[in-house]
Amino acid sequence: MVFKKLLGSLGVGGPQVDTVLDPIAAVPGGTLSGQVNLRGGNADFTIDHITLELVARVEAEHDHGESEGTVVFHRTTVGGSFRLAEGGLRSVPFAFPLPHETPITELYGQPLGIILGVRTELGVAGAKDKGDLDQLAVRPLPAQEAILEALGQLGFAFKSADLEYGHIHGTGQQLPFYQEIELTPPAQYAHQVSEIEVTFLASPAGVEVVIEADKHGGLFHGGHDALTRFSYGHHEAAGRNWNAEVETWMNQLLGHDPYGHTPHIPHAAHDPYGHSGYGTHADKGHGHGGHQGHDDHGHRSGPGMGTAIAAGAAGLAVGVVGGMVAAEVVDEIGDFFEGEDEDEGGDDDE
Repeated sequence: MVFKKLLGSLGVGGPQVDTVLDPIAAVPGGTLSGQVNLRGGNADFTIDHITLELVARVEAEHDHGESEGTVVFHRTTVGGSFRLAEGGLRSVPFAFPLPHETPITELYGQPLGIILGVRTELGVAGAKDKGDLDQLAVRPLPAQEAILEALGQLGFAFKSADLEYGHIHGTGQQLPFYQEIELTPPAQYAHQVSEIEVTFLASPAGVEVVIEADKHGGLFHGGHDALTRFSYGHHEAAGRNWNAEVETWMNQLLGHDPYGHTPHIPHAAHDPYGHSGYGTHADKGHGHGGHQGHDDHGHRSGPGMGTAIAAGAAGLAVGVVGGMVAAEVVDEIGDFFEGEDEDEGGDDDE
């Protein structure tokens, strides 16, 4: 077992902590469980509190370009108010729900390059020390997975994924950032769009799906972003034909119908900016722009999940993530956690 020494404010000889997450990846809105293992120091200590923080590496756009930083997006106290004897051992189990908007970090076990962590804060004798940081793996909800697979079956390929600081106007977004999963288009869409960005905003009731397309310009007009939004309840997710529905979404967003028909848009959502139809410009990062959406009802009849993922939703099955092999993404994630450890000045003991 590896313990992180709590140095800094507690001094050498203080308690040591090792937080161990249960090995199964969590899901947005699901339960994160594990245990915090403590080893006593050179004297008895009163443990005031054990607090876990969920942290994310987030990109922010500003007047001088882009920057990255660590954002705490959830805190919960899982224990405390007990005496830890000199050299004593104690394990504190925990289980708490993740925020519904927690980003996904992997698909079919392959990393997307999103960096999330669980940081342990120990309060001892009135002092606080963030003494342990562990990587957090989050897999998608079944419908999120099915939507990405459906995009893969249409021929879209994974480019990259990141977390953007800001708010998408007109949504129920709760966290101070949102996830973008960037995909490159197949041949039938390549003349219209250079890439699309998919954002999932889950809630206790369901999931909003926001799709933004970077559309090519024409002879008399420049390129622009087109954005649309769809939503569904958790109780509806299992009964949908996601392959057909996602294809309809893309045709509506891009104004393209391979059969030459005008798409029918059921249950169009109210747009506070007064636009009609699909494909309006939007600025997600600064909370401006129009959004449209609809609620569809259908019946699932498509093939089982995973049948086409090797050729689609980002080429993850062959280990390619935005031009980097999966191992390089793992290295990048590892570097982040090692860097955090060095910043905190901790050491590991066997």
